[in-house]
Amino acid sequence: MTQARNLALFDLDNTLLIGDSDFEWPRFLIKRGIVDQAYYDHRNNHFYEQYKSGTLNIGEYLEFALEPLTRYDNAELAALHAAYMDEHIRPIIPQAARDLLNLHRQQGDEVLIITATNRFITGPIAAELGVDAEHLIAIELEQTADGRYTGKHTGVPSFQAGKITRLEMWLAERGQTLASYGRSFFYSDSHNDLPLLSIVSNPVAVDPDDTLRLHAKEQGWPIISLRG
Repeated sequence: MTQARNLALFDLDNTLLIGDSDFEWPRFLIKRGIVDQAYYDHRNNHFYEQYKSGTLNIGEYLEFALEPLTRYDNAELAALHAAYMDEHIRPIIPQAARDLLNLHRQQGDEVLIITATNRFITGPIAAELGVDAEHLIAIELEQTADGRYTGKHTGVPSFQAGKITRLEMWLAERGQTLASYGRSFFYSDSHNDLPLLSIVSNPVAVDPDDTLRLHAKEQGWPIISLRG
């Protein structure tokens, strides 16, 4: 009997990146003079503290975070994102993250990034990491008929237990469940991902926050660092 393929799931921010892409994007916008620094620093820090404490109001946060996208057409946004990648993202991709992704690929595993950050920000980052759009689960954004962003999200946000919902939807579209795979890995830094970490066969804490580190030690989960 042929052995079932493994599934390797990866969180993005503070896992494959040494930082948070959703936090770096407004830093980039501030630097370009696109948004007001005092206002964005205040609001972004407020939401980031909520995220770290596990109390993030995802709807309120998305309303705040997505508004700047409504100001530009797709060509303008693509140019902005290209500069953002060069200035803020490529410098925080550790080689160890690329190596781990490649290791799973070499082993024949199916690689999937699942993130609570929206697809506009994360799509090009996933591509940089060799992960195509079909293997990225992210918060989906509403667009008009001509492709402009409305500032609203669609569907279930891939955040906390929503990651399980979105993963199950992704698998169902392929006629699969987690049981279709020999082993399922999930690499994450955040206690917000405990719901999904708790259902895979091989949870791995990556440079974890204090809450996840404690939980991982109690459960005997591997704890690794990709930061060199």
